[in-house]
Amino acid sequence: MIIYLHGFGSCINSNKTKILKRHFPNLIAFNLPPSPKEAIKKIEKSISSKTTLIGSSLGGYYALYLAEKYGLKAILINPSLKPYKTLKPYIGIQYRYCDNKPFKWKKEYLKELKLLKTKPKRGKYLVLLQSKDEILNYKKALKKFKNKSNAKVIVEFGGNHRFENLEEYISIIEKFIHNT
Repeated sequence: MIIYLHGFGSCINSNKTKILKRHFPNLIAFNLPPSPKEAIKKIEKSISSKTTLIGSSLGGYYALYLAEKYGLKAILINPSLKPYKTLKPYIGIQYRYCDNKPFKWKKEYLKELKLLKTKPKRGKYLVLLQSKDEILNYKKALKKFKNKSNAKVIVEFGGNHRFENLEEYISIIEKFIHNT
């Protein structure tokens, strides 16, 4: 089973979700609640020992936490590593990118995120980064995962935070899911 975890302010109607579902028909995706604690509870209800997680941005942070907790495989796409800091300016009413639906981002959510902080030790990781990510500095994720025996890191020079050409990485993702 493959579970896709979207980023902050996104939803299951995103381009990434559509691309991944087209290639992995058994993929499950949720509209994650704003509360990190509630999001983790929702995801954990579907996790088994054979689950592979794919997480983008904030979803990558959740995937890292869950991969460590359960010893799972995770594909992290331009992952957020310190969302408890980077999402601080967004406290208040926000609108989802996919459908403009409002949601409230609360200060307490930053504390919930900090409780999920972990290091990549137990999980197995494929980390996909793009150097022109305008939201997150790819070098931070590169530093965290490079030289780890349980992680393969691919940096594409160029691109953006949305990882627009995800389609070109499907065979690499598929190989990671089935061969490691």
